[in-house]
Amino acid sequence: MKWVWIVLGTLVGIVALAWIIGALLPRTHSASRMAGYNQPPEKIWAALTDIDAMPSWRTDLKSIKRQPDRDGRPAWVETSGFGDIPLYVELAEPPRRLVCRIADPKLPFGGTWTYVITPVDGGSSLRITEDGEIRPALFRFMSRFLFGYTSTMETYLNNLGRHFGEAVSPQP
Repeated sequence: MKWVWIVLGTLVGIVALAWIIGALLPRTHSASRMAGYNQPPEKIWAALTDIDAMPSWRTDLKSIKRQPDRDGRPAWVETSGFGDIPLYVELAEPPRRLVCRIADPKLPFGGTWTYVITPVDGGSSLRITEDGEIRPALFRFMSRFLFGYTSTMETYLNNLGRHFGEAVSPQP
């Protein structure tokens, strides 16, 4: 019985320590990743903005459900391993800049992804910048030390490369 209390106390201590460390981390962060593609900016833009086709190439998505436009701009709900995440286009400057925002302030996280497409010799580069907020302290700890701020962006960039039949290497 003594071992049960020791194990239980250790687990509670680990969670408490993670919560304390998370509480000391900033709520907001900015992270960025970039990859190059052998595609013109217009093809990259078309893939980024064809919301209904995203589940066919994004391995992290289970489904997309379109929502009524928000101020004349597309809105949708992505269903993934993180659950349902409502999003909308905040700014679109074809074919070079797209800003998407999480539309539910009640979620434990929020913020924007800014996609910047730059023409380069033989194709385009795509940089994704996440300006995010993570509200619960324990989530901040897990995001910083377990998942990393850039893992979802790297998955997205790699999936986009596979969509075009290309292998890419996301970079800072």
